[in-house]
Amino acid sequence: MHDPEPEFRPVAGVAEPLAPGLRRVLAPNPSPMTFRGTNTYLVGDAEIAVIDPGPADDAHRDAILRAVGPSARVAAILVTHAHLDHSPLARALASETGAPVLAYGDARAGRSPAMQRLAAAGALGGGEGVDLGFVPDRELGDGAVVETAEWRIEAHHTPGHFGNHLSFSWGDILFTGDLVMGWASSLVSPPDGDVTDFMASLERLAARRWSVFHPGHGAPVAEPGARLAALAAHRRAREAQILQALTSGPADASGLAAAIYTDTPAALHPAAARNVLAHLIDLAGKNRIEALDPLGPDARFVRL
Repeated sequence: MHDPEPEFRPVAGVAEPLAPGLRRVLAPNPSPMTFRGTNTYLVGDAEIAVIDPGPADDAHRDAILRAVGPSARVAAILVTHAHLDHSPLARALASETGAPVLAYGDARAGRSPAMQRLAAAGALGGGEGVDLGFVPDRELGDGAVVETAEWRIEAHHTPGHFGNHLSFSWGDILFTGDLVMGWASSLVSPPDGDVTDFMASLERLAARRWSVFHPGHGAPVAEPGARLAALAAHRRAREAQILQALTSGPADASGLAAAIYTDTPAALHPAAARNVLAHLIDLAGKNRIEALDPLGPDARFVRL
């Protein structure tokens, strides 16, 4: 299988300096969806912000505590979103350090009204890898600031991959969670994922100049503007492929994914079908297609 970032091979559990005052500790949870594993970031020297503590893994907790060391303290634990590879370790780390867990909200926060309605109907499926028990100690709204004498970090609500997704800026550096990665595009699985919100979040980030993106998985993104443009173009191309495929007649998300994602390994086809379903819901909301069945994973759609 093609390796999108062959030179990115950090060692799990080792605190790797990325810039003055910034280190990355890789969690030992590699998979087709997490790439090498979850990137946990430590901002600061004496007072540390831990961004995305990662999965519930004792070895990773110990690695973070070793990196903090006895002469520093954890001042805040920041969570980009409530997926099982990003948020579960937050509570254990808070118990060890006394630091508060800060996030946009619980696992259901931040959904668009449309996704709230679809989730309430109960037939949409989804919910892959959601940390249902996640609750922060303090909620961070869009534009909220967390700061110490060492650093100032601003929260940006960037839904799309997940409703409660935050990106965190530290000067012109942005920690993008799973919204923007270099090695792959994000999974957008409704009702937690929302293509309409995803495109709006990309556009919002593109309005500001960034020096580098540090994603939840994979290597730093050295050209943020170009990556944002590429991801937006990728989604528009997928939309065009879906509309083109529907000219042949009604189809559901799985059938469309099989026709469109021809180079995708079979193990990732279910995720591809969820991405297609997200596009179908978005296109139906724009009145460009129509559902022949109640909205759900098996609903068939036609072009208008």
